[in-house]
Amino acid sequence: MWLSQESRFEEELAIRGGIPVIFPWFGAREGKPAHGFARVNAWELKEVVKAANGAVKVHLRFPECAEAAEFGDFTVDYIVTVSDKLELQLVVANASANREISFEDCLHSYFTVGDIGAVSITGLKGTRYLDKVAGFTEHTEPNDNIAITSEVDRVYMDTAAAVEIRDGKLRRKIRVEKEGSAATVVWNPWIAKSKTMSDFGDEEYREMVCVESGNVGKNKITLSPGKAATMTVKISSAAN
Repeated sequence: MWLSQESRFEEELAIRGGIPVIFPWFGAREGKPAHGFARVNAWELKEVVKAANGAVKVHLRFPECAEAAEFGDFTVDYIVTVSDKLELQLVVANASANREISFEDCLHSYFTVGDIGAVSITGLKGTRYLDKVAGFTEHTEPNDNIAITSEVDRVYMDTAAAVEIRDGKLRRKIRVEKEGSAATVVWNPWIAKSKTMSDFGDEEYREMVCVESGNVGKNKITLSPGKAATMTVKISSAAN
């Protein structure tokens, strides 16, 4: 995982790196925090369990807060299991007796790479995507291996496929597998945008890429009363 050296660990600010939890909306919303309120609040620690095989499971729950009360009656649990892989489960439940809730969610995973110029991303060929850099125009991915050579901010839709980040410099591949996620986001700010972000180093775009699993845009989720939705993401790495 990657963390910016410029990240600010301050209340009500998102951490620039790791895996911020995006909920209940993706992107900007006037008068509200970008990407929702979940990533800028402190979560409650419910349980830590160590298994016989050495794996450690951490159970967190999103707390009650004013922003959440406005959104509806729901619970969000986040279960992180660390072993030779990293497994993440985000469980959203509609606790209302008579009201639907609709939301977007995303696990905004930042990955360390040796050199963005030696990176390719596989698993998305043939998938439709929204290109936010090109004015939210819609395209179909033509490439088996996606190279990052400029600013990239894309929402790949209707895809449950596993994605691999192949890193030529560090000679490894990072694999992102998922269930309960119908969208994949790929992001790198590149040169100009990096210089506009106060919590991101001017040259740090060279050493990171985001491959995010979620349900955003046309793939947002609507839950009937009493129903729940679980997104599971498994992250592993191996020699390339």
